[in-house]
Amino acid sequence: MRYARIDRRRKRSSVRMMCVALGVSRSGYHAWRVRPESRGARRNRQLLRIIRTLHAESDGVYGSPKIHRELLALGECCGENTVARLMREAGLRGCPKKRYRVRSGGPAAAVEADNLLQQNFHATEANQRWVSDITFISTRQGWLYLAAIMDLYSRRIVGWSMSRRINRHLVVAALMMALGQRQPTAELIHHSDRGAQYLSDDYQELLRAHGIRCSLSDRGNCYDNAAMESFFSLLKRERVSRVRYRTRDEARADVFDYIERFYNRQRSHSHIGFNSPVQFEKQAMGT
Repeated sequence: MRYARIDRRRKRSSVRMMCVALGVSRSGYHAWRVRPESRGARRNRQLLRIIRTLHAESDGVYGSPKIHRELLALGECCGENTVARLMREAGLRGCPKKRYRVRSGGPAAAVEADNLLQQNFHATEANQRWVSDITFISTRQGWLYLAAIMDLYSRRIVGWSMSRRINRHLVVAALMMALGQRQPTAELIHHSDRGAQYLSDDYQELLRAHGIRCSLSDRGNCYDNAAMESFFSLLKRERVSRVRYRTRDEARADVFDYIERFYNRQRSHSHIGFNSPVQFEKQAMGT
């Protein structure tokens, strides 16, 4: 592959200097140029073309494990190590995970509620367990706050709201959207941290009015809401951290695109059999 790198740049840089830098001989390079392409090299070139397409379709998010799975689904027989090598040589990267940190401390909650989930983020049907949280997005105009609600059954974001202010109206709007879209009828647990927005009278009354049981994380433990933290981590590393937003409206449009077009309808999730949330729900309903 070093010869191929030299060949791609031979019109812009000195071949002699590139051979020295990469530790190969000029005669070896020129012999490589006239040598017929091997079957393996031809296969790698064809495979890389497909990899580039899949990587672009994932908005540059997928790393070699997910790209490898997509290739297998297309009937392309190859090893994950081969995919990783080809992506590395082509400069294609996914978005690596970051570790959580447990935050200590925190004020006492005005509303007392048990931690009903106890870090069990499994649901056997839709509208059985929802989790919610707030994150912030930087723009040149200032912070934009996002409140989101996830259905743990499919990992689908069923409600969300964005505002320049972090208050009870932000989370109430997200809950109203989730209730309007899902219209839950069975017993539903809503889990959040102990933020003042979720403990407000307006929010708690809305939960009670719809017969929703309130569950709260233990103080200072982000792992109690790890599913929601994981979504925000994906949003940040796959979209937000790769863009510098000039305005809040620009950030709103991009976050909307990530949630509704990419995350809910396209992005595959290992937790639900490498389907997107929408695909998983359709399969579960037999549609």
